[in-house]
Amino acid sequence: MQQVPGTPGGHHAVDPGDALARTRPLPTAPRRSHTSAAETIVEHVRELLERGALRPGDRLPPERSLALQTGVSRSSVRVGLRALATMGIIQSRHGSGTYIADGPPMLESDSLHFLAALHGFTRDEMFEARRLIEVSVAGLAATRATGEQVAAMAEEVTSMFASLDDAQAFLRHDIRFHQAVAAACGNPILTSLVEMLSQVFYERRRETVERARNFRDNAEMHRRIYMAIRHRDPVAAREAMTQHLTASDEAQALEEVHAS
Repeated sequence: MQQVPGTPGGHHAVDPGDALARTRPLPTAPRRSHTSAAETIVEHVRELLERGALRPGDRLPPERSLALQTGVSRSSVRVGLRALATMGIIQSRHGSGTYIADGPPMLESDSLHFLAALHGFTRDEMFEARRLIEVSVAGLAATRATGEQVAAMAEEVTSMFASLDDAQAFLRHDIRFHQAVAAACGNPILTSLVEMLSQVFYERRRETVERARNFRDNAEMHRRIYMAIRHRDPVAAREAMTQHLTASDEAQALEEVHAS
């Protein structure tokens, strides 16, 4: 037995556990699941955006570079990129690559669709949310809209009057008008919320809009909102939006009654 100075009797007692430790393989880091690896990509892109290393309109590094930077597989990179695309963070351009979105922020409306199905959102709840948000948005748009944004609203109002005999086309221009007003409010969070609510409202309304009446009155209400914004009158814009949403709520209630 090996003698080691400083031990009783000059002998070193070998711990059986030491020998076992030398033969046992070293522990390895737990393998990440495919989902958590994909989440690593989402987090990596978020950090790049927060640091300013990526900005709206910038091209994303290729998949191979992202895989090397994060230590995940290229298949996980693709899953992570699909998640970012669903969130509206990135956009794929055919033959060019993948880019950080440079337009107004978009919220995914599918989650609200699921919540509506799960919790049974009522028409009254939807219009209450719209009034709380869109009335204020109209007032902001009256003070902040650019000439180009006012022109976009005018185009949708003109298209509504031109679509009085086509319910589905009228509804599309109706939704686009509200989105144009939201885009002019100068607050990207409010713009995104209106975009999301508008998509959910459109999916519901298109099932009943064929039973609607008085499209001309509806178009006229939108014209009054537009004129108030054009004349930079936030009080009139809020009042016109309130009247329109109240009338729209009542009209849709009648459509749903006739549908049942």
